[in-house]
Amino acid sequence: MTVPRSIVVHGHFYQPPREDPWLDEVEADPSAAPAHDWNARIEQECYRAVGAARLPGAGGRIARIVNLYEWMSFNVGPTLLEWLEHAAPDTYRLFLQADRASAARLGHGNAVAMPYHHAILPLSTRREKVTEVRWGIADFRRRFSRDPEGMWLPETAVDEETLDVLAQEGIRFTILAPTQVDPVPPAGLPALVRTLGGRSIGVFVYDGPISHDVAFGPLVRDGLAWGARMLERHADAAGPVLVSAATDGETFGHHHAFGEMALAMMLERLREFPGVRVENYASFLARHGVTHEARLVAPSAWSCSHGVERWRSDCGCKMAHDPPTQQRWRGPLREAMGWLTEAAHRIYDHEAPTLFTDPAAALAGYGEVMGQGPAAVHAYALAAARPGLAPEQLCRAAELLELERGALRSLTSCAWFFDDIGGIEALQVLRYAARVVGLAGPEAAALEDGLTTRLAAAESNARTLGSGREIYFQRARPHLDPPLRIAAGLAAARALAPAAAASPAWELSGPDGDLTLTDRRTGRGIRLAVALEREGLELRATVRALPDGAGIVLALTDLPERQRSAIAGAIRGGELRRLLTVEEHARLEQGEELRPLVRQALTRRVQGLAEDRSPAALAAVTELLVLLDQLGQAVPFDAQTAFYRVWQAHGADEGAMARLAHRMGFVAG
Repeated sequence: MTVPRSIVVHGHFYQPPREDPWLDEVEADPSAAPAHDWNARIEQECYRAVGAARLPGAGGRIARIVNLYEWMSFNVGPTLLEWLEHAAPDTYRLFLQADRASAARLGHGNAVAMPYHHAILPLSTRREKVTEVRWGIADFRRRFSRDPEGMWLPETAVDEETLDVLAQEGIRFTILAPTQVDPVPPAGLPALVRTLGGRSIGVFVYDGPISHDVAFGPLVRDGLAWGARMLERHADAAGPVLVSAATDGETFGHHHAFGEMALAMMLERLREFPGVRVENYASFLARHGVTHEARLVAPSAWSCSHGVERWRSDCGCKMAHDPPTQQRWRGPLREAMGWLTEAAHRIYDHEAPTLFTDPAAALAGYGEVMGQGPAAVHAYALAAARPGLAPEQLCRAAELLELERGALRSLTSCAWFFDDIGGIEALQVLRYAARVVGLAGPEAAALEDGLTTRLAAAESNARTLGSGREIYFQRARPHLDPPLRIAAGLAAARALAPAAAASPAWELSGPDGDLTLTDRRTGRGIRLAVALEREGLELRATVRALPDGAGIVLALTDLPERQRSAIAGAIRGGELRRLLTVEEHARLEQGEELRPLVRQALTRRVQGLAEDRSPAALAAVTELLVLLDQLGQAVPFDAQTAFYRVWQAHGADEGAMARLAHRMGFVAG
């Protein structure tokens, strides 16, 4: 190495928002097993690990544990920070502490802001760009107690208007790929890009080959080799040198197990190397300024070689190539979501002037409170509303802000990034769209018709899923009226599992015969009546809107996950002693997992039907089947085989046995 150099490693930490749009909770996702959901799994594999990275010492023992966020540039998606704050508060605090520590060391914190939602800004209107950037800045300021100097763009997707908006809102720099500016400045130095709006902004260009080899290997598996590559770059430069790598933060620990250890080893080595300064982009910019200019290549992004086509067309960019799939659905999905968001903006612009003192300011300021929870959101809406409004108008004012939030999160880029409209990311966006429809007021029916007409042209690669229209109606739009389902869950939990009788988004008050369910974000209340019936392990809740709504009957499996799990556990405790043998129950109390014990008990009970087919024996088998269903388990192979033999040998036409056969998975009757 012939010249002093600065080293920056940037991590883009982000997960799409996964909350159910009516519950404000992330429900279980079996594809993330053994974790509850993908947020929980990636927090364990990556975010927690990066904040407590192990540096190996002699004999394979741990020499030190390091919070790597203190030594790397990072941005965290605001929606992920919102989840972390409540679901993983210790990990959340690691990011905040790291920014303070790096600011004390360098004069500039490591944290970089991001637009509130992970939208492809070149495909957004200027209004949407401004809102997303302002919301992102407000959320950053609240969490990190300072103004952001830089902003990471989702997928580094950029056009001149996007940079103009960043500069307009006081952002000093962003980070782009080497294919996104021309010419690429020498020695890793930042470039000045001038916008058509007459503004300018600094652009750091990360090292493409090194970043690629970190993201996809082999450098993330060898910290020493990674450090050597960083030291080799620009060895013949005459002035300041910046070597920076940028990649998804999930590279470290999630995409590559123990990747955080390679990062820790690389940074540890370079920190001790003469002439090397491990810092962040803001501190480098403050010391060296910008001495080069470049032109933006736009629109462009780091994850699509065709500009930003990955988020609106079948450009060929996708995750898997075997089997071959088409992404023609991307265009109709983009058209549908763009049409819906524009319609939502029109509703806001039409109604807001009569409800808010300053509609534009009310919308811009919403970003400061969105991540603080329903109580703060509702209080903000009341404070921004015109004085003297009626309660119904105050509710509508809050709903309009939620309408805008829902519209913008319907543009989350992950829906287009992957290979099919039937994926969990696209499904989540369609759920947000359904929530937007629900908040649209008198125009709801027209919005849903326009949305689903456009979705009909978005054909899934899976024939069983059909088009986006079918996915919307069958999987995204709630089959059960959300307030009725939520009220049933809270009322049942209040009676059977009080610890779960709470919801972040809803409040239930009053007696079961005359309940009020209140949306904590909007303040809108609904009167309902709930009647509960229990039989063994099964629960039925009859819910109707007051004063004269038709009743619907919900089973335990229809209730929201938090209440369903707690109620099932409460009911199960008393029933297990009856359904399991003394020996099986003892094994359960000694810590053996419940699922295999229930499968064994079912097989044992089914085999017993050869000698005893009394109502009590048949009921025990039925209850074990219900319990298996509650535990998410299929009927065991051995239990089905044993039942079939008993059924055929002892009366295939017997009514009770025929009904039980149906529950066991057989064609009966």
